[in-house]
Amino acid sequence: MRPAVSALACALLVAGLAALPLFVGGYGQGVLVGLMNAVVLASAWALFSGPTKYVSLATVAFFGIGAYTVAVLTETMPFGAILAVAGAIGVAVALLVGLATLRLAGVYFVIFSFGLAELVRQIITWFETSVNRTLGRYIFIDLSATAIYWMLLALAVAVIGTRWLIERGRLGLAVHAIGDDEIVARHAGVDVTKVKLALFALSALAMTLAGAIQAPRWTYVEPSIVFNPNISFTALIMALLGGATRLWGPVFGAVPLFFFFEWLSVTMPGQFSIVLGLTFIVIVFLVPNGVLDLAEKGLRKTRGPNAGDARHV
Repeated sequence: MRPAVSALACALLVAGLAALPLFVGGYGQGVLVGLMNAVVLASAWALFSGPTKYVSLATVAFFGIGAYTVAVLTETMPFGAILAVAGAIGVAVALLVGLATLRLAGVYFVIFSFGLAELVRQIITWFETSVNRTLGRYIFIDLSATAIYWMLLALAVAVIGTRWLIERGRLGLAVHAIGDDEIVARHAGVDVTKVKLALFALSALAMTLAGAIQAPRWTYVEPSIVFNPNISFTALIMALLGGATRLWGPVFGAVPLFFFFEWLSVTMPGQFSIVLGLTFIVIVFLVPNGVLDLAEKGLRKTRGPNAGDARHV
């Protein structure tokens, strides 16, 4: 597809998505907010973990930081300024943590990233109960569901657009070299530490902003709500289902799984974690590279070896 046609198609798609809240009621707008939040988190996770192959479970740490920043500053600053502060805090934490942990690899990084989320939750819980003598905070910001959806849509476009630009530049080549073999990439002259830090910080920024934008929907927040580990696992599973190494993979994974998990949380809330784990196992064994990769292989078998390459999708 030609670049001009692709750009026009994307513009029409975004315009159509932006108009959706105008044609649905309050419940539908709430669903759209949740869906777009899932798209943002899955795309942000894949922005770093997709090409580097570093499996991170720290999504909820940054998401919670964003939400709690809004809760703390809601009475002292305008919402736009709070978003800027939340983003700065998220990036600062990502850089600090990245410098200490991105030298780890494999299961060690997975364990540390999961522990980071729990550490942040415990610190905030201790501070709230010991210093403020309370556990949760109220958020009174007059934002409609439509406004929140539009902000999340803009954030999703920014995340996907950023990855598109990265994939077509020297940074993209460096990142994929790191994912293929970090030692070889280092010997080839790639500044591995800086590249990983940059992507980790960008990913964390998007996750933090997602939490901050979503926060006014809750009215009341506490650590157990905004630092729920399921947020990290669902973002990871959504990205893997579509294909974390593909530009549109997280979107294709987020949409069906969001509705599936919403149905599951209503019909079988007690078995949610079990089904979540089973879903992850099924994806890893049946579609380890995502449904887009599976679709591409099927297309090649149908049309033959000269059908074209869809790796950019």
